[in-house]
Amino acid sequence: MRISVLDQSPISEGSTGGDALRNSLDLCRLADRLGYHRYWVAEHHGTPMLACASPEVLIGPLAAATSRLRIGSGGVMLPHYSPLKVAESFSMLSALCPDRIDLAVGRAPGSDTTTMFALQRDRRYLLPDDFTDQLSELSGYLQRSLPADHPFARLSALPGGSARPDLWLLGSSPQSGLWAAERGLPYAFADFINPAGRDIATHYRRTFQPSSWRTSPEVIVAVWVVCAETNERARELAASAAMSFKLLQRGVLIPVPPVEKAQQFLDDERAREGEGGSGLRSRRRIVGDPETVRRGLEDVVRDYEADELMIVTITFDHAARRRSYELVAGAFGLNA
Repeated sequence: MRISVLDQSPISEGSTGGDALRNSLDLCRLADRLGYHRYWVAEHHGTPMLACASPEVLIGPLAAATSRLRIGSGGVMLPHYSPLKVAESFSMLSALCPDRIDLAVGRAPGSDTTTMFALQRDRRYLLPDDFTDQLSELSGYLQRSLPADHPFARLSALPGGSARPDLWLLGSSPQSGLWAAERGLPYAFADFINPAGRDIATHYRRTFQPSSWRTSPEVIVAVWVVCAETNERARELAASAAMSFKLLQRGVLIPVPPVEKAQQFLDDERAREGEGGSGLRSRRRIVGDPETVRRGLEDVVRDYEADELMIVTITFDHAARRRSYELVAGAFGLNA
């Protein structure tokens, strides 16, 4: 079982985006030493909670600071961008770090509708929903397979030459699974957004069409985890993200709060709403000591028949986030 890291570059209350990005660099170095397989960074916009708005900017320093990990985007939100620009950027990264760069793309905006509109170059009208066309164009550039009559066929000479990233499709819905299967792409499913993805992954495997990207289906399942020495401590640490996402559901954006502040908030929520008021009710969280987390993750892997597990962890304290990944690595024998 390959185990990997999805880093959303969380910004803790009282710190800066620069602090969060430096923490990402530190965590990536640690993951490289611990034996994780790949390290992906996410794209988010217009939020005080998550610092990485441009995965390709962060991927270069991460790759330069490590020697073994695959480094990639988790992911690039393709509707914001020109497929050619994305292809050129990741071609350059692949030339600098051969056989280590992943390009995972998604359809979601990674932001609210106002921020999405602000990211557009032309604001005279809303952009069309042409994600599948963008995906085909992007794949065509990377594989030099655009049809001869395509208007951009002559642009397939990318700056990285023959070096190219490994292309993945991200998703949390049935539609993304269908696209990944019909295009023969490896598929990364965000269980931390939608924990009901088992049937989606099964359908993807059943309907997969071999391609030049993959001859057989491949599934990553990304899961939200907090691990600590004890179950009680892990639950305490998890309160910070629970408060952040509880408020996000109400349209209130905040940095990751301290544990004590988050616990008080959640206690007040429970008093108003009952035990269901603890936040993230519709999302799966695997929280506990190493044995508890290992069992929970193994259950998820079996559900999805996943080839790889990807872990996303948010805590207020960076040292606690480091320790969580250390404990998970030990539980699975990554650094044995």
